Amino acid sequence: MEKTKPISFRLPPETKEALEKASKEDARSVSSMLERIVTTFLKEKGYLSK
Repeated sequence: MEKTKPISFRLPPETKEALEKASKEDARSVSSMLERIVTTFLKEKGYLSK
């Protein structure tokens, strides 16, 4: 598996709380959930192959 690259950014508190809730309900870490959300978006927009 290819090594991942770290990334850091800020979120409004309300968005972070929603992300944490969604992650918990999907039995994922916040990092894993963010990767899933970003990857799905990029595939839908054609930036990543499907």
